[in-house]
Parts: sequence; C-alpha cells; structure tokens
Amino acid sequence: MAEKNTADIGFEKEIWDAACVLRGNMDASEYKNVILGLIFLKYISDSFDTRYQELVNEGDGFEEDRDEYTYANIFFVPAGARWKDIAAKAHEPEIGKVIDDAMIAIESENKKLKGILPKNFARPELDKRRLGEVVDLFTNIKMTEGTDEKDLLGRTYEYCLRQFAAQEGKNAGQFYTPSCIVRTIVEILQPFDGRVYDPCCGAGGMFVQSAAFIKNHQGNINSISVYGQESNPTTWKMAKMNLAIRGIDSNLGEIPEDTFLNDQHPTMRANYIMANPPFNLTPWGADKLKDDQRWKFGTPPAGNANFAWIQHMIWHLAPDGKIGLVLANGALSSQSGGEGNIRKNIVEADLVDCIIALPTQLFYTTQIPVSLWFISKDKKRKGKTLFIDARNMGTMVTRSLRELTDGSVDPQNNDIGKLSDTYKAYTEGTLEDKKGFCAVVDTNEIGSDKNNYILTPGRYVGIEEQEDDGEPFEEKMARLTGELSEMFKRSHELEDEIRKRLGAIGYGF
Repeated sequence: MAEKNTADIGFEKEIWDAACVLRGNMDASEYKNVILGLIFLKYISDSFDTRYQELVNEGDGFEEDRDEYTYANIFFVPAGARWKDIAAKAHEPEIGKVIDDAMIAIESENKKLKGILPKNFARPELDKRRLGEVVDLFTNIKMTEGTDEKDLLGRTYEYCLRQFAAQEGKNAGQFYTPSCIVRTIVEILQPFDGRVYDPCCGAGGMFVQSAAFIKNHQGNINSISVYGQESNPTTWKMAKMNLAIRGIDSNLGEIPEDTFLNDQHPTMRANYIMANPPFNLTPWGADKLKDDQRWKFGTPPAGNANFAWIQHMIWHLAPDGKIGLVLANGALSSQSGGEGNIRKNIVEADLVDCIIALPTQLFYTTQIPVSLWFISKDKKRKGKTLFIDARNMGTMVTRSLRELTDGSVDPQNNDIGKLSDTYKAYTEGTLEDKKGFCAVVDTNEIGSDKNNYILTPGRYVGIEEQEDDGEPFEEKMARLTGELSEMFKRSHELEDEIRKRLGAIGYGF
C-alpha cells in the first residue's frame, strides 16, 4: 500500500516540527484550526494558480472567469486572497488580518466553503512574527522530482490530524480514527464504486482512505459518491476541508447535526457504510425515538447507543450494501437493555458477515478493547460468519501506541494484508480454520445454547495450538520445578544480602 505507517515519517514531520514554532502557549485544540487552515489555504491557492497559468497560456483572457475554475472542480481564489498576496505580507504586523480577509473573500466566492474556513488569525494571542514564519515555510515548500504538491499537502494535512489526535488525547476521538483501522475496513470492503456513507464521519478519514484505495487500484475517484454527517461543528468543518484538499466532492449535510435526531440523508441507501461511532454513547436521544422506523431489530436501550448505530446503518444500506464499523467489545456479548435480543435478531437475519477482535492500544483516545463488525445484506457465504482473533497482531510504534502494519516497511509484516486476504479467502470458500486465529461458523452454532448469539471471536477460534517440543511431560515438569527451586534459593540469598547492607547503615529489620 502507498500509505506510510505513523512511524515512517519524512516531509510531513518536517512541516509539523517547523510549524510548531507558531504554537507557543496555545492549546492543541486551538492550534489545530490555525495550522490546518493554513495548509488548506495553500492547497486551494496552488490549485488555482495551476489552472490560472493554463488559462493564461491558452491566451483567451479567461483567467479571471470563475466558471473556468468551478467546472474543473477548483475553488476560485480572488485577487488579494491568493497565496502570493499573503506571502508578500508575511512579516507585516497585520498578517493575521490579511489571512482572515483572504478566508472571507474565498468563502464569498465559493458557496461550498461558506462558513467553513477558520477566520481567527488576527486574534492578539497568536504571535504574528511566528505566523509570518509559518507562512514562509509553506511558501518555500521544496518539491522532489515526481512529487505532486497537492498530494504532498494532502498527506501533510492527514499527518497533522494524526499529531493533533496524539496531543489532544481523549478529546481527539471526535475527529480522528487511527488510519490503520480505517485502512483495514477499506481493504476488506473495497469500495470501488457506488455511494459511500459515514454517519459519524469525524474529519473524513474513511472517505480519504476510500479514495486512496481506488487510486492505488487504478480506479476512478469519481465512481464513488460520498455522504456523511457529523454533529460537532468544528469537526464538520475539518472534514469539509480534509475532503476538499483531496479533491473529493461530498455531501456532509447542510449543517453539523445529530445523526439520530436529525438525519441529513433520510432516504439515501448506501453501497458501503464505514464508521467509528462514539463508544457506548449515552445519552443519545432514545426518549425521542422510541418508535423510530430504524429500530427493525429491537428498540436500543437508552443507556447505550451501540445498537442504535448498528440499526441506523442497516436502515441506510442498499440491497447489496456492506457495513464496516468499529464497536466496543461489549456489543459482542451484552445482554442488558434488550441488546442480546437485538443482536440475536441481526444474526438470524443473516447480516453478520465477519467479526474481527482488534489488539489493544490502537487508539490515542481510549484503552477500551474494540472489534470490527462487517455486516452485509447480500452475503456471499449464506448462513455463515467469519471470526478472526487479531488481538496478537500489530506493532508498538511508541510505548503506548500500537499499529496494524501495512507491509510498507517490511513486506513480510503486513497485518492489514493478512486480514483482508483472510476475508477474501472466506468469501471465495477456500479458507481453512486456523486455531487461535480464524474460524468460519454456521449461524446455527452461533445461536446454540452454548453460544447464545454471543459474537466474541475467541469463543469460536479457540486457542492456538502449541508446537510439541518433544520433551516428555514428566521430564519437563522435573526440569521446570528444579529451575524454580534454584530461583527461590537465589531470591532468599538476595534478600539476606539486602538485609545485611541495610543493617550496616542503621536500617536493619
């Protein structure tokens, strides 16, 4: 895959490190809007400049005609708001106002950006000298041969999102899903064409990775239509910018709004739904939605929105639609509030295609163990479900953060590829069960008295078989107990030595 692991860093980190001089005493949540806004401004200005030069070269005098840009899906940047105008005033005291005015002018010329761009660069607490230095940084981007600047800025935007997620900790869950999780969902669903929907889209990572998947497989990004919704106004704006910087046309609703209470796409039926809804959300408006048409499999409990999210997504599925979503592990086995019956009804409807138990420490925001659910209205393997236990997969990239590898560093170490290949083999009917890792299970077995519709992968895949080392059991136990006896003896000797040393300085006990 073309994407890098978080640990594999280059130009994006250089930009991040240099831009951090601007931060000063600002909180990450404030600084995020500043730096991401500048990346976006540079991107749309560069796109405009490229088209502008093409029109100049044509010689027909249409370089200031807005229609010549909009039909090419390029934002029109009016004179005075272009990056060269901003760069010329980078070291003037009013640089903050210059940027704010540019954002206002761009919004006025582009309906899609109305109310989206940050316009708080003139505020007193933002150091204008440092702001000018960051403007210089983006002005002087040095391109390597064969590198597309727009793609570079897009990668930088995504990298900065990831870094802000690390800094903001638990608050980052509103806008960022670890890219390795997103890529796993995308590689399994393979959204080549049709409608792609995320009802809690955060900063739009699912859509960005879908576009990257299509690009990596020589597809056409225009073959998908993107629909999303996000309730947090700041995150909604970030998503709009993130998608625009990637050239992805989208419909994220007219306003940021609660998905349950004000569905922005009530009649839309999606071919692919990918989501990372808030874990165990409460309250979620259950009292206002008791008889909602979406609760086909049972009314979700007021104290937990997990099965409200699942049923909302199923409601929005096209007849051939597929879902890939992240849920806290509690949804696999919970019986409280009628959740067990809802899960039973979904399983009996033959919708659950695959469950993957993920390793811990994949999120910046929580240590809650999570799983991936794959739901399909038209399963290739009727009456069967694939269970994968991936809890031992992944590589620690920091002391507290793990990632599923993609093979870009070591082709032999490709967790995402292993998971997607396993799912592919399952759909093709060629997969063999592997103790401790994967198992294909009949729906009847899931609903047996023994399992009672519990979907925990470990229950079905079992424990990995240990290779026999050839040492007879009695001999092994004699050897191990002998080694343990020696360890106990040594520990007593160390204990006596410590007592003697403490006693020599007056601390005997």
